Amino acid sequence: MENFRKVRSEEAPAGGGTEEGGPGSGPFADLAPGAVHMRVKEGSKIRNLMAFATASMAQPATRAIVFSGCGRATTKTVTCAEILKRRLAGLHQVTRLRYRSVREVWQSLPPGPKPGQTPGEPAASLSVLKNVPSLAILLSKDALDPRQLGYQPPSPHPGPSSPPTAPTSKRSLGESTAEEGNAKRSQLEPGAADENRTA
Repeated sequence: MENFRKVRSEEAPAGGGTEEGGPGSGPFADLAPGAVHMRVKEGSKIRNLMAFATASMAQPATRAIVFSGCGRATTKTVTCAEILKRRLAGLHQVTRLRYRSVREVWQSLPPGPKPGQTPGEPAASLSVLKNVPSLAILLSKDALDPRQLGYQPPSPHPGPSSPPTAPTSKRSLGESTAEEGNAKRSQLEPGAADENRTA
């Protein structure tokens, strides 16, 4: 395809409905009307998506959020869902994987004027139909039906565990502990260091 350039991409009509439809369409038809839908794109910044998603889920009225992405954005979609699950404990998850048909239109690049070709003649075009994976992840504060395909219960261990910290002693800067004093006494005397060098 080195002599072609992509002109446009459009979603091909599918029999099962598209995600761009009304409230009843998409992978989660019975979703509450107040749910937040985050469309993750290939060029989306995770910090921007997570800032909005965290702020939205912090509101008591928001009970669910859906992250959706297709093609190369599927890995970023999973990353966003996993980060939010670590930040907010107790979220129920349902994952749906589908395929979307995308029609790409490519146009040939003019290599230069050919003999017999008029300058106003349209370039040849090529149409390619591709099946692209599409992922939608629903995270809900409310309990979901565990018999659904793709259901994951909340994690029993919310968030990463922090390493234990050593207890700090409350002493003034001039005081030394008994351990420090023993360590200072066990150091070699200046004369003993010279004997070790010669041996």
